[in-house]
Amino acid sequence: MGTRCGVVVIPLLLSIMLLVSAVPASAEENGFIRIGLKKKPLDESSRLASRLMDKERKSLMGRNWLVISIRSISQASQAPTKRTGSQQPFGMDLGQFLVFLVKIMLRLVFIEATREPSVTFLVAKFDGILGLGFKEISVGNVTPVWYNIVEQGLVKEPIFSFWFNRNSEDGEGGEIVFGGVDPSHYKGEHTYVPVTQKGYWQFKMGDVMIGDQSTGYCAGGCAAIADSGTSLLAGPTSIIAEINHKIGASGVVSQECKAVVAEYGQQILDLLLAETQPAKICAQIGLCTFDGTHGISIGLESVVNDNGDISTGLQSDAMCSACEMAVVWMQNQLRQNQTKEHILNYINELCDRLPSPMGESAVDCGALASMPGVSFTIGGKVFELQPEQYILKVGEGSVAQCISGFTAFDIPPPRGPLWILGDVFMGAYHTVFDYGNLRIGFAEAA
Repeated sequence: MGTRCGVVVIPLLLSIMLLVSAVPASAEENGFIRIGLKKKPLDESSRLASRLMDKERKSLMGRNWLVISIRSISQASQAPTKRTGSQQPFGMDLGQFLVFLVKIMLRLVFIEATREPSVTFLVAKFDGILGLGFKEISVGNVTPVWYNIVEQGLVKEPIFSFWFNRNSEDGEGGEIVFGGVDPSHYKGEHTYVPVTQKGYWQFKMGDVMIGDQSTGYCAGGCAAIADSGTSLLAGPTSIIAEINHKIGASGVVSQECKAVVAEYGQQILDLLLAETQPAKICAQIGLCTFDGTHGISIGLESVVNDNGDISTGLQSDAMCSACEMAVVWMQNQLRQNQTKEHILNYINELCDRLPSPMGESAVDCGALASMPGVSFTIGGKVFELQPEQYILKVGEGSVAQCISGFTAFDIPPPRGPLWILGDVFMGAYHTVFDYGNLRIGFAEAA
């Protein structure tokens, strides 16, 4: 990191659309450490890397990640480094690394990866990862860089903030400010919510709305995290498919989903109308088992049968998931007093909108004006994303492609369901991580 006597170079993986080249950081007398971001044109390697990372991180719960070059730090600060401890395997979300702890003589400790197992690292143009989550999830109990910055008094306030510049004509990609907030980065006042669980920057989020209609999914509250290391906005498949349907995004047809609707759709509707507890419905019709709080795949109990065949377990897992999604979708339609025929047809349409395995769902670039806003309720305030904010455009002219900024990411209980408000959201709303008061704040980005 930067100090008052040195300069740091930190490239940041900004989003699936933008990569940022190295820009010097600056330390100021007011206790701010600023890291400027610079836009770079999208290339296929960076896009592929983002897609691969999304695919490989299906078991990941998001982190606040900066992408950092250890070589740049040691060279820019002219500080020597030395390895401490022996080489050892290091488990991470993208595989096993061989690492050394590297102590830079700025009293900061980094983990040096000497072998990278994932193809993501072969095509991505970044050199490492700087985690800004809480110490509770620090691998190997290494003191996080941010903790060291605060403990050494390098910043005035224990706060850091993100501003992403979405002006396509401006070469400046934004700025990360350690030690406070820059009033020129936002409009109005921030809405703050408390951190509900230390580890990730997790908080409670309210209702999710498409246009002016509630999805009903988070009316009772959902867990969410703000994560600069997630390019898109990720949420449970059932709601992401509904959002993608409303904005006309095309995904991959799910045969399991259509099979469940054809075979059990009427039965699910009848059980909902009979006021059967929704969490028990898929278990009652035999597609899941009930663990006391929600349905789980029968395949989880018997993934391998007596013949050593795993296909039955995998198929039952998909059917259970499809049933759970159908229940959520039908509940929402019943709240809107839709007819049975309309509901079953609508659910079949949603099956066609399930996100693709690589996370991308395409939309018509010429249809943005007709797309609805998508809103998230945080701290009692509604934060709306307009189509131009949640649709990512690749290329220009006749070769332009438009991609939905919403991607499915299912985390099972008890850690999930979980929403990850990544760069799509943080680009629209300036984000403050208040470590001192254990809260996170959002305001309209300038």
